[in-house]
Amino acid sequence: MSTMTFVTPEGTPHRVEAPPKLSVLEVARRNRIDLEGDCGGSCACSTCHVVVNADDFARIPDASEEEEDILDLAFGVTETSRLACQIFMADDLDGLTVRIPPATRNFGVTSP
Repeated sequence: MSTMTFVTPEGTPHRVEAPPKLSVLEVARRNRIDLEGDCGGSCACSTCHVVVNADDFARIPDASEEEEDILDLAFGVTETSRLACQIFMADDLDGLTVRIPPATRNFGVTSP
């Protein structure tokens, strides 16, 4: 089984098991990591926005046009931003690290 690390907005890393085929959002929920996902993982909001470690970004399949459009709504987007509901774990993503931003934005509303 693969592992991945979530880094909280405060900088605390949490290394967890990440079963294949689960989205990063589902992995967070299974491990009680505080990561929103208001739309339930259907790529309809930006609340599961994460920043992928630059060294890991090339290992992730490219974002769809739909995901890119939703990311335009996210708070604090970077070059390695993705939606956690759209990254699916696989053996080749073992060791993936993502940072959870300090706030979320959902349709123009920002919350800490």
